[in-house]
Amino acid sequence: MFKIRTYNQISVKGLERFPRGSYEVGSDIGSPDAFLLRSQKLQGVEVPKSLLAAARAGAGVNNIPVDDYSKLGVVVFNTPGANANAVKELVMAGMLLATRGILPGIAYVNSLTQMSDAAEMAALLEKEKSRFAGGEIKGKTLGIVGLGAIGSLVADMGLAMGMKVVGFDPALSIDAAWRLSNEVQRAENLMALLTRSDYVSIHVPAMDATHHLINDAALNTMKTGAVLLNFARESIVDSAAVLRSLNGGKLGKYVCDFPEPAMLGNANVIALPHIGASTEESEENCAVMAANQLIDYLENGNIHNSVNMPSITMGRATGTSRITFSNDNVSGVLGHVLSVLADHKVNVIDMINKSRGELAFNIIDVESAPAASVVNAIAAVAHVIRVRVI
Repeated sequence: MFKIRTYNQISVKGLERFPRGSYEVGSDIGSPDAFLLRSQKLQGVEVPKSLLAAARAGAGVNNIPVDDYSKLGVVVFNTPGANANAVKELVMAGMLLATRGILPGIAYVNSLTQMSDAAEMAALLEKEKSRFAGGEIKGKTLGIVGLGAIGSLVADMGLAMGMKVVGFDPALSIDAAWRLSNEVQRAENLMALLTRSDYVSIHVPAMDATHHLINDAALNTMKTGAVLLNFARESIVDSAAVLRSLNGGKLGKYVCDFPEPAMLGNANVIALPHIGASTEESEENCAVMAANQLIDYLENGNIHNSVNMPSITMGRATGTSRITFSNDNVSGVLGHVLSVLADHKVNVIDMINKSRGELAFNIIDVESAPAASVVNAIAAVAHVIRVRVI
């Protein structure tokens, strides 16, 4: 029986993925094999010795102490792409709100509470509508910083709306590159993108390298009157620099999902209450993906969409037993483990080894279940972090 401790409100469709006969799921589960969460901050939360994995139903994992979990051999999963469409659609809404006089127009109409004559109201609105005239996004240039799951969808959306699309992503993966339309122009660097774009949409993860990526220097490079959209993470944009640029007349509008007190009341800021992934469909997609990843790892040792371990998958032959172990990515570890198996006359049927940065992960299928003495001997090999038998 596997035990899953949940945090936050997880979509029922995700929870239903766990077979009741082999999984116990709940918010008060003791000695859990895995955590399933959304935004719960796990920094400072005691890590049970039983914990094998943690899965976030969402893309960002800054609420999980990934480095600490890695040292314990705990696999951390996220769900990239599961909420991509929800964010993409909100980016479109943000672009339109920043371009047309939608919000001030609505506010004006709702202020006419003293009027009772419909014809009189219609005449007044016809007279005043020019106050809320805006522009169109067709023909404008959309710059996208980060061309992953969300950024690539935003690129397609921009093209479908008749925009010119420019992208920049120094860490563009091969898979992401295949997803991109050949109509997306590539910028050589961030500054080259900023100088060309009427709209700039940010879709990179929060990390040291992206902290305040959009700062005074970047904002000064942008076109006068350009619109900046941030539905990624608050730390990527220096909000104080944004306010300076807005107040100085350089930046036209700032649309974000991360309000701060200093932004409130600024007519050129459209701030939403962190609702980028808050759709029923998105929450279901994230929960289902996270649950599926946990199930495959707990039952088979396979890893998909981990932020700290390599992606690794191996099919299983009927009647075999599976050993998995994580280790520091140094030479000789796998050889020592295979020597342990040979010394104990454990017959290896199949195996796979993958590494990622400072960590490696191994799956070894053996003819029969290894004795406890074999597992203990593997665990005692230098640089082995954690061993499981499935």
